[in-house]
Amino acid sequence: MPADPSHRAMKTQRSTTGPPSGGHVASAVEVRRSSRRRRTVSAYREGDRTVVLIPARMSEAEEKRWVGLMLDKLAAQESKRVLGDAELSERAAHLSTQYLEGRARPRSVRWVTNQNTRWGSCTPAEGSIRLSHRLQGMPEYVVDYVLLHELAHLLVPGHGPRFWSLLETYPRTERARGYLEGVVAADRLPQLPGAREE
Repeated sequence: MPADPSHRAMKTQRSTTGPPSGGHVASAVEVRRSSRRRRTVSAYREGDRTVVLIPARMSEAEEKRWVGLMLDKLAAQESKRVLGDAELSERAAHLSTQYLEGRARPRSVRWVTNQNTRWGSCTPAEGSIRLSHRLQGMPEYVVDYVLLHELAHLLVPGHGPRFWSLLETYPRTERARGYLEGVVAADRLPQLPGAREE
């Protein structure tokens, strides 16, 4: 098919990298540089890959900064979607396969509203996992971390070295723990008085 002469060719450079050191959800990031793109940056998911579109003139430092920002933006958008119990079970199966060699097989995974001091709980004898409804609306990587934490308890009771070595395979463990610690700390802060109306 002949090329349309009125359509200018777009030069695009591609580079594929692993996840950033922050350990974003996608397994790979593909950066596409375009000489036609002047200022805007955009991103979208393509399977397990995240594609970030940037102007060709951007420096490596700007690229790194924008990739991090766009991954966080996508994660925030995805976190607004609340998983139902069936989807939560599917997510647990996926995480078990990806990080625990499929060895953790819960019989039930569900949201509960009676856990206000825990993010999740597990009863290994029953194979049941319960996640606090307070996690709903948090970033997907945080929910995944808590779910993976409970899946690991199906294999190893307690929080000894063997347990933590299972969670080391999840690249966003530290970030998720920091997020949850921030939520707990924010809950303990005194409420600031509202601005006075004059």
